[in-house]
Amino acid sequence: MRFVADKMLGRLARWLRIMGQDVAYGPELSGAGLLRAARQQERLILTRDRAVAKRNPPPYLMIRSDHFREQLEQVIEEFGLDPLKDAFTRCAECNTLLQSVAKSGIEDKVPAYVFATQEKFSFCATCRRIYWPATHQERMQAELESLGRK
Repeated sequence: MRFVADKMLGRLARWLRIMGQDVAYGPELSGAGLLRAARQQERLILTRDRAVAKRNPPPYLMIRSDHFREQLEQVIEEFGLDPLKDAFTRCAECNTLLQSVAKSGIEDKVPAYVFATQEKFSFCATCRRIYWPATHQERMQAELESLGRK
């Protein structure tokens, strides 16, 4: 699925990206900008803005809750998503697919302790962030596992 989330849904967009979902998100994505992005990029709109329904929108999902966990549960249920199937394959910040990177190529780009204790690294070619499976990722995975048990 390809989504576009309105500017009120930043935390939802981030968690969907953590799940590996393709989610366009940014401050310009509200009102006409949201509809334009959905049409041009063939994306399904995720919104809390009730006015969207009055503007002849492309397919959309009205997000009911103000709470990100309930929002995430709604999207997972509505589209039958597996929270772990593609988890940790996209950059949570910019939505780019992550690439595996050799440990030898990132020694000067991560803290010394991380380099010494981790073996697997992923790299975002767009924003240049480096990811590794440490305790933060373990907590996110536990959260996603709990969502998949419903």
